[in-house]
Amino acid sequence: MRARLAAAVAAGLCLSALPAVERASAGEPAGCFDSALPLTAEEQRLARGADPVGPRLVRAGGFAELVAEFRATLCATESMPAAGTAVTRAGQRLWQAAVDRAQGRAPGTGTLDELDDRPLYWARLQLSSAVRQWDPGFGVNRPQLLTALQHASRGVGATGPAPAGVPRALISGFDPFGFDGDLRLSNPSGAAALRLDGQIVDTADGPVAVEAVVFPVTWAGFDDGIVEAAFGPALSAPDRRPDVLMTISQGAGFTIERWAAGWRGGQPDNNGAGAEGPVPAAAGWPASTATLIETTLPVSRMLAAGTGPREVYYSRFYCYWPAGTAPGSGPTDCRDDGAPPLPGETGEMGSGGNFLSNESMFRANRLRIGLGATGVLGGHLHIPPGSGPADPDALSDPASDADRRAIVAQTTALLAAAATSR
Repeated sequence: MRARLAAAVAAGLCLSALPAVERASAGEPAGCFDSALPLTAEEQRLARGADPVGPRLVRAGGFAELVAEFRATLCATESMPAAGTAVTRAGQRLWQAAVDRAQGRAPGTGTLDELDDRPLYWARLQLSSAVRQWDPGFGVNRPQLLTALQHASRGVGATGPAPAGVPRALISGFDPFGFDGDLRLSNPSGAAALRLDGQIVDTADGPVAVEAVVFPVTWAGFDDGIVEAAFGPALSAPDRRPDVLMTISQGAGFTIERWAAGWRGGQPDNNGAGAEGPVPAAAGWPASTATLIETTLPVSRMLAAGTGPREVYYSRFYCYWPAGTAPGSGPTDCRDDGAPPLPGETGEMGSGGNFLSNESMFRANRLRIGLGATGVLGGHLHIPPGSGPADPDALSDPASDADRRAIVAQTTALLAAAATSR
């Protein structure tokens, strides 16, 4: 049975692109995957529509064979340790393939523009779906495997020492989100992360080595500590401590956010789940009582850099519960006059809101402060959404590709401006 599957993989059969009910007839061993095992809302979108968008993007990105090989490997795996190794390797392969593609080291891979971040997102969902529905006939720690897959396929744990004498910047982007109306959405912050991971960026003060990760748009992923896993080891180690720490996400435009709030606003994530209340403490990492954390990025320099073509803004807005008010009860006040919070006030909304983009800034900088890395420049940059293809049936078009490239280029220029004053 396994030999038959291996032959199917060698022939380039895209098992992952088929709906679950069709996979057995495509050559997978009977019982290897159980389509009755539940998938997340994100994973279920892989099968939405007569010609599902997600699998089309995986094929167009050139990652379908990687996914099929992983499914074959799972079917041939006979122990939990071997499964852990297989999952981690597949995640690392996918991340590196996406980085190589975004940086022009994989010419001819797929038919989409090389900066397109969507194949990584949808291929990762195909891998996680396989792990969730894998039925090996022996006990497995599925949550452990899924966490390993998420970390490996997002660049978490892949950072190392910068070249000797070269300062370092750590950045993060996000998955696409907001799929209610269109499954073809991209997220330029994820594209920027892929383009910049492992790159040397020139600044007015010399080169800076950049390492990047891509975060999920799920409250559960943040509850699992992915922000701390991504940034904590580097902030903790003297030989790996960055000079700049910048979280990046998609917003309305290019905006440097002054404040991050330690409160969740309840918006639904990519799985349709909401969360409201204080940002939870991260197990094993220093805690902080701050509910509003201010950026230490060199805002004036970034605004004056003339990165263009889009204007760059600085948001000083935040909302809070006044002193003596229990957080979560009663109305909040908001401020945009540049004045800092007063003692006893509790942050309810940062300059960039109180969804996961705000929380990425809050968690990253709570960690930076808690670990004593106060000399590290830290903050958050919102960047514009890219335009989608004009044809509702097309996966992409030259105009949307050019728009994504322009946003990534300006994001790179703003990072260089931030790193200049290190």
